[in-house]
Amino acid sequence: MSDEQSRLERHKARMLRKKAVIDASIAAADEERGLLLVNTGNGKGKSSAAFGVLARALGHGMRCAVIQFIKNRSDTGEEAFFRSSPNVCWHVMGDGFTWETQDDTKDRATARAAWEQAVVYLRDDKIDLLILDEFTYTLKYGWLALDEVMQVINERPLMQHLIITGRAAPDGLIEEADTVTDMTLKKHAYQAGIKAMPGVEW
Repeated sequence: MSDEQSRLERHKARMLRKKAVIDASIAAADEERGLLLVNTGNGKGKSSAAFGVLARALGHGMRCAVIQFIKNRSDTGEEAFFRSSPNVCWHVMGDGFTWETQDDTKDRATARAAWEQAVVYLRDDKIDLLILDEFTYTLKYGWLALDEVMQVINERPLMQHLIITGRAAPDGLIEEADTVTDMTLKKHAYQAGIKAMPGVEW
């Protein structure tokens, strides 16, 4: 047997062992229910990843809703694209970044109003996927209590998926989540003085 043939046989043996492990893991995962996903961290892509799942869900004919906390602009590419779908309800319910508003009382009231809309969807078994974009800030700044939030989340319809995005997700939310992705910033164009570009940043 040549060295190349030997390498190919070793590779095949490794892949067979790997397949057996993966197949066993897939077979063991037999529970079906709605998932709680959290996209957090300082890196770019938390909301973008959530909207990627939104596209996937729509491809399966699911009914979806998006509530944007903090954010107050309605000229984003994602909103323009997804609003055209009859299966998406889209709400921009923020007043802008906290360093722009500089009004904790108003921010608190705005967050409460957006949360009340979220509760409507979290109790609606016709909504298959709900995205609470930039929601972690409502917990970080104490505008909403984690216990209150988790009670409603844990009582949502069995098959409803929920994605929460934003920096500094609290430990209690992370512990309750099924899947947590921590986006780590390695490099960002903004640091080099490049302005936010349409189609990439918004």
